[in-house]
Amino acid sequence: MTSFKTVTPEEAVSLVKSGDRVYVGSNCAQPSTLCSALTRRHGELRNIEVVHLLTFGEAPYCATGMEDSFRHSAFFIAANTRQAVAEGRADYIPVFLSEIPFLFSSGQLPIDVAMVAVAPPDEHGYCSLGISVDIGMSACRSARVVIAEIQPRMPRTHGDSALHVSEIAAFCTSKQPLVQHASEPPDAVSRAIAANIAPLVRDGACLQTGFGKLPGAVLEALHDKNDLGVHTEMFSDELVALVANGNINGRRKTLHRGKVVTTFAIGTDKLYEEVHDNPFYEFRPTEQVNDPWIIAQNEDMVAINSAIEVDLTGQVVADSIGPRFYSGIGGQVDFIRGAGRSKRGRPIIALPSTALGGKASRITACLKPHSGVVTTRGDVHYIVTEYGVAYLRGRSIRERAEALIEIAHPSFRDELRETARELGYCGTRPKRVFEGFDELPGASLRRRFVRKHDGDSMATLEIDPAENSALLTLQTDEPHGDKDWAAWVGLAEELRLWRLGILVTKGDRTSLREIQALGIPWEERPVKSGVVITLRLREWDSRHQQ
Repeated sequence: MTSFKTVTPEEAVSLVKSGDRVYVGSNCAQPSTLCSALTRRHGELRNIEVVHLLTFGEAPYCATGMEDSFRHSAFFIAANTRQAVAEGRADYIPVFLSEIPFLFSSGQLPIDVAMVAVAPPDEHGYCSLGISVDIGMSACRSARVVIAEIQPRMPRTHGDSALHVSEIAAFCTSKQPLVQHASEPPDAVSRAIAANIAPLVRDGACLQTGFGKLPGAVLEALHDKNDLGVHTEMFSDELVALVANGNINGRRKTLHRGKVVTTFAIGTDKLYEEVHDNPFYEFRPTEQVNDPWIIAQNEDMVAINSAIEVDLTGQVVADSIGPRFYSGIGGQVDFIRGAGRSKRGRPIIALPSTALGGKASRITACLKPHSGVVTTRGDVHYIVTEYGVAYLRGRSIRERAEALIEIAHPSFRDELRETARELGYCGTRPKRVFEGFDELPGASLRRRFVRKHDGDSMATLEIDPAENSALLTLQTDEPHGDKDWAAWVGLAEELRLWRLGILVTKGDRTSLREIQALGIPWEERPVKSGVVITLRLREWDSRHQQ
């Protein structure tokens, strides 16, 4: 093993000079002992810029009175830095997480000193960044000086987490326990949202999610799924339960098969013990994991991210409440775009329908003044609340507004509809022939009615009064067969197709053979996005119109 020696925290931070930009290891891997020692030098240091993602420990350099010595620049704002940012004593840098390492390596934000927490060196002289590789590896590779706080409880993780002792200028040993952070238990609203998300996750899907009561509820709702994979910015304890239950095994992943790929983890000792020296989990830098092009190589990629507010056009606010910066961009856009480019990918934005104890709608006609858009209306696919799912991709502003109003809290829907009409988002509603169908402009004799796309299936009903006929097309990207027709039954029930002689009851499964038995001819033809099933419905009668 390569020799090294430890020094006191005070001796280690003596390598920091006035005017330096100092990177601090983030999340649950904050080097708290080094941070405290550095802050104690406030009387002699000037103009130190401290940069990092969110941290769960203390941030003493953000305390009132430290302004002459330290100024924090946050890539992601946490509870321990939020007040300093709000009061102008600290700064917020809005940036995609995947692009932060480039700021370091390009010299746009050069790092003078990187202070990180590491696992003790192994027999080959390698330390591990453990549960927080994220942007820390890039900071260490770019920094003039690396100072390491040896954390005896830090898990030794696999992937790209190793730093050799020869790359580290000074070591100190921590007597502090590794920070633990348990997610808030899910509540009824979170579980209702999760129940709406779960059907969007197919067996074999590759997941990205975060931490907190909503991500926790989503993971709880996936206990009946099989062969799930994980390619995520981070994960927490709830994911470990799915691994133990066999739901997550990565067998169908198209990239890094059989591996959980992440950049950092936030959790408790249970999680830390699970990832220690476990090759099933790979911790890699964000410039790899969060690269949308790399994310897209995972087929069936399901990215689940949260929001503070969504307007009726689909703009997503995720880092601010009005003019007040609250969190950060993080990896939301990286994964929304990556999942959007993935084959059969599903980018999802999830949020409760209300805030302030039900007094305010999170689905709003217009964003609060000075709010910042994180995910644009052009990037959005799915918006999910406890009241349902709105699929927005390829939809007009009118269609988006109508879909989002339907998943807003019922107490705010009338107000939202009225404001949408005033803004010109929703004009005169199209004539309804069947519930769920909109009349669209067409030829003089042929009228076409299209059900709103639910992300899985799209039904098109073409009625030709001149030929006294109707043609229904159901396009789905799911495999068809006797056991795969639950989606069709849902359409049939909602569209009230019994008016055309197709009798189904909610919850039943109608197979192709049963449809054929009703005397309705059907045709099947493959298309790029799945399969089109065409049912030819005859003996159309105008009395069926509503």
